[in-house]
Amino acid sequence: MAVPPRPVLVTGATGYIGQRLIPALLARGHAVRALARAGSRDRVPAGADVVVGDALDPASVTAAARAGDTLVHLVGTPHPSPAKAAQFRRVDLPSVAASVAAACDRGAAHFVYVSVAQPAPAMKAFLAVRAEGEAMIRGAGLTATFVRPWYVLGPGHRWPLLLVPFYALARAVPRIRDGAIRLGLVTIDQMIAALVHAIEDPPPAGTARIVDVPAIRASRV
Repeated sequence: MAVPPRPVLVTGATGYIGQRLIPALLARGHAVRALARAGSRDRVPAGADVVVGDALDPASVTAAARAGDTLVHLVGTPHPSPAKAAQFRRVDLPSVAASVAAACDRGAAHFVYVSVAQPAPAMKAFLAVRAEGEAMIRGAGLTATFVRPWYVLGPGHRWPLLLVPFYALARAVPRIRDGAIRLGLVTIDQMIAALVHAIEDPPPAGTARIVDVPAIRASRV
């Protein structure tokens, strides 16, 4: 079934996910605007309408946004680790606050936020910031989708493949099975499919839904 084209604004357009999501959306006929700093505009995938601005500045994001947009927020500290707690609060949190302000001001139709699987026994600072981001979005009353991967496998992001045997073992132990599933690995292709599906099939107006690891793995477009 054909899906009507949607106006989509992507923040974090030049990152690991953004550079793969934008071509997928363009191929399906969506009109994509990408917010990027002046020095990064050449890294935005061809075909997107580049808007130069700062994703940490509410005025920049608001200037890029339009009424009825699906706002896809992908800004985040690359390669998160416990050592980057200060960056999470300096980059990740202000950026989602800026996008929430823009979505409210412009009347976005849908806010898609790449969060993180939770609860989890590790990466406490990262989880806390992403949970605060989700709370901001809920508090604003936005129609929203929270996509919650744990680790996204792809080029340059393959070391967790070493853990696959341990995941298999953990899923066989009833006491830790749920955690192993919730914190499972997903591929970049599965992640892109989950995001495309979320964009094309938003939740009911005014509600927020969660797309967890099993749902990401099951996504098809």
